[in-house]
Amino acid sequence: MFDKKTFNTGYYSERDLAEAGFKSLGKNVRIAKNCTIIGLKNISIGNNVIIDAYCTICAVGDGILEIGSFVHIGGYCLLSAGDGIFIEDFSGLSQGVKVYSRSDDYTGKYLTNPTVPEKYKGLTHGPVRLGKFAIIGAESIVLPNVTIGEGSSVGALSLISRNLPEWGMFSGHPLKRLGDRSKKMLELHVELMNDLKVDGLEILNQIFINK
Repeated sequence: MFDKKTFNTGYYSERDLAEAGFKSLGKNVRIAKNCTIIGLKNISIGNNVIIDAYCTICAVGDGILEIGSFVHIGGYCLLSAGDGIFIEDFSGLSQGVKVYSRSDDYTGKYLTNPTVPEKYKGLTHGPVRLGKFAIIGAESIVLPNVTIGEGSSVGALSLISRNLPEWGMFSGHPLKRLGDRSKKMLELHVELMNDLKVDGLEILNQIFINK
């Protein structure tokens, strides 16, 4: 008999997630069952977060991952959080985004890859911070020690290797500023927060049922 789970492995229940061993975990969190997550004790997740299928998250050793509230991480993303990744409220990663807080030296002056002791490698490392309302387009790459300012957006297939100021629109490789991003969403944010005070449970149920 055909098993529907062949196509839809589903998401972990709140009970499953509560027992998993996260550092902290908010409400209305959905994580696809076919994700790979290492270093649960170093990972904090806020409220109303969705992590879609086939994501790989690694926060081993001294690594740390902090995800705020109302955050969506699209399928096939990679978050390598050895030196810390911080994703603030209402931010998002589209499908296939790769975020690195550590990177090997590719010049040939050092050995590379995780099998080699660190003293033989020339690592570039530092935390990655994604400000509130920021969004990164599909298949983009974020390199170590980068801060993406509040409200900034980055188009698909971009390489982010430097800090980005607030409320800009960027795209490409090399990365170019396209203009200023609208702040209309700040008004919508206030409206949403007010609605949640009145009938927030109904609104959140609509979001997570439709997902």
